[in-house]
Amino acid sequence: MKAWEFVRKMTDEAIPKVLEEEEQTWDAMNLVEEQIDMMLRLYWNSHVPGSFAPESLMLASIQAVENQGKLVEDGMDLYLKGQEAFEANDMVALNRITAQLRYKIITAKKDMAHSYWRTAQFETFEAFAEQTSFPETIACDVTAERFSDQTYAGWMAQIIGAAYGTALEGYTTAQLERAFGAMDQYIRKPNTMNDDITYELAFLNAFDRSGYDITSKEIAAEWLALVPAGWSAEQIALDNIRKGIMPPNSGQLYNPFNEWIGAQMRGAICGMAAPGNPKLAAELAWKDGEISHINNGIIGEVFNAMLTAMAYERQDIRNMLREVIEGLPKDSEYTRIVQFALNQCETHEEWRQAWKSCEEKVKRYNWIHAYPNAAAEVVALWYGNGDFDKTIVLSGKLGQDVDCNAAQILSILGIMNGLASIPGKWIAPFADDRLETYVRSMKEMTIRSLSDWTVEAVQKAKGEASDDE
Repeated sequence: MKAWEFVRKMTDEAIPKVLEEEEQTWDAMNLVEEQIDMMLRLYWNSHVPGSFAPESLMLASIQAVENQGKLVEDGMDLYLKGQEAFEANDMVALNRITAQLRYKIITAKKDMAHSYWRTAQFETFEAFAEQTSFPETIACDVTAERFSDQTYAGWMAQIIGAAYGTALEGYTTAQLERAFGAMDQYIRKPNTMNDDITYELAFLNAFDRSGYDITSKEIAAEWLALVPAGWSAEQIALDNIRKGIMPPNSGQLYNPFNEWIGAQMRGAICGMAAPGNPKLAAELAWKDGEISHINNGIIGEVFNAMLTAMAYERQDIRNMLREVIEGLPKDSEYTRIVQFALNQCETHEEWRQAWKSCEEKVKRYNWIHAYPNAAAEVVALWYGNGDFDKTIVLSGKLGQDVDCNAAQILSILGIMNGLASIPGKWIAPFADDRLETYVRSMKEMTIRSLSDWTVEAVQKAKGEASDDE
C-alpha cells in the first residue's frame, strides 16, 4: 500500500467522538511552553551539572563563530538585550531575541583577514590523510589475555578520570588550587554518571554490528536511538539527525560548537577498536567525529584515537606525543596548538611555565573548545610521563574541561601500563564494578561487561576483516 492509502483507510475508519472538556489536549501546550522556555533559559545561563561552573552557550556561540574567522554582526548588542530579557524573565522578548541572534550567527560572514583562513580546512578523511604521516602499525594480538587486560585497564582508567574531573571542570588553575589545594584525591564521592562515555557506547553499539565497515550514518542512528539529550555540538547534531540531516551535514549545519571538545572527548573508543593501528583508529575517529564536528574538532578526536591505539604496543608516552604531533598536517590550526604545547614542554622543566604560555596562547577560546584542552592533554601527558598519579593530578590542576581530558589521557596510560599501575585510592570507589549511565538500554552495566563487549567486538571485526581478504 502507498502512504496515501494508509491515510485514507485511517480517515475512512475514524468514528466521530465528542470529547469532554477534560479529554481535550490543549493543556499540554502549557507543558510544552514550560519545557521550551526552560531549555532556552539554560542556553542563555546555566551551570555545569558536575562542577557548577558558569556557562552561557548563547554567549559562547558568538565566541565560537568568531574563533572560526567570522563576523557576527551586532552579536554582542543582541546578547546584552537578551540578558536584560533573561533577568526580567521576559520570555516573549527572550525568544524573539534568540531567533534574531541565532540568525546572525548562522549567517555570519567570513573575515578573510582572520588567521583561521590561513590554515588548512579538511572536509574529508582522505584529504586529511594525504597530509598526515601516520605512526607505524604494530600488530596486536586481540585474542591474547594481554589485550583483554589492557582494555579493561583502559576503561577503568577512563571512568576514574571522568569521575575525578567532573567535579573540577570549567575553572582555571589558579582558582582550582585556591579552592582545593593538591587535588591528589577525589574532592567528593565519585560516580560514573557523565556524558563522556555516552557517545562511545553508541559508537561501540554500531561497531559491534558493522565492524570496520561502519559508517557515520550508522553511528548517528545509534546516537538517536540511545542518547536522550546532549549539550552544545552534540545536542545540535542530535537535533539535526532527528530531522533526517545525516553526517557530515549534521555536524556542519547550525552548529557553532563544531570545533569544541565533543569529538575529542570520545577518541579513546576508536583507538580501542583499532589496537596498534593508528591510521585505522584515525579513520574510525573521523567517521565518528563528523557526526557533530568539522575540521579541527574532528582532528581532536583523531589525535586521541591515535594515541590510544598506539598505547597497546608502545611504552614511551613522550615519544608517542612527538610522533603523532609531528605527523599531523603542518598547516592545520589544531597542529599549531598541540605543537606549541609540545614545544613549551620540551623547553621548560616545570609544568607551570609551560602551561602559563599555553594559557596565553589559547585565551580567546572557550574552556570547552578543543584547543585549550588539547594543550592541557599534552602538558599533563608530558609532565606526568607515564605515571598515573602524577598525570591525573596534573590534569586536574590544568583546569579546562577536566573530565574529558582526564578520561582520554588516562585511558592511554591504563592501556599502556595495565591495571596494576593505577593506585588503589583511585580504583577503590569502583570496586563493585558498577557502571551507571543515562544511555537507553544501558543504564546499569559493569565495567567488566563493557570491557568484555569491547574485546569481543574487536575480535569479531578482526575476524570479519580477515575473511574478506
